[in-house]
Amino acid sequence: MDLILASGSPRRLELLRQIGVEPKVVVSHSEEEKKAASPAELVQHNALVKGRDVVQKMGDAVPVLAADTVVALDGRILGKPGTPEKARTMLRQLSGKTHQVLTGLAVFCRGKIWQHVEVTEVTFAALTDREIDRYVATGEPLDKAGAYGIQGRAALFIPSIRGSYSNVVGLPLAPLRTIFAELDGARYDTLPDTRNDSGGAAS
Repeated sequence: MDLILASGSPRRLELLRQIGVEPKVVVSHSEEEKKAASPAELVQHNALVKGRDVVQKMGDAVPVLAADTVVALDGRILGKPGTPEKARTMLRQLSGKTHQVLTGLAVFCRGKIWQHVEVTEVTFAALTDREIDRYVATGEPLDKAGAYGIQGRAALFIPSIRGSYSNVVGLPLAPLRTIFAELDGARYDTLPDTRNDSGGAAS
């Protein structure tokens, strides 16, 4: 299917490719809101702002997908640390606790907007200072919300999650199936055709 991804995130692009979608990437340069009444309201607002920015440039004849993801601990948002010391502080806060990852989705097509907020609970093991220092030294946490990437080395620290794994990576895939199917009542097939030329199943 044709799709415009209003994000420069390589992780979101890879997730869409995983389900057989090769979107056109148009990065939004809108200014993101940093505060809101709740993390859910924040990601919903930012997804809408990002999507509208790209729709103004590209139109919405082709569906435009925008998303915003945050990590929240006890209702407080943990952004990208940027520095090793801030990363250590965030990881100590997450250690031994369960936090939430929220992603707001906004899909624009032909004057209509579909919205969704996905929430996943992520449980961290209790981390030692040595483990935190070694992880921070890899550089992986510095540009990740909450100072970790579940698809990277931080997978070692996460004994369980409740909800969508792809949401924690940055884009919940299951809700997109419903949204794509509802676009103007048309069924958008996000999976590649696995039939061979004879009409049977591919081996």
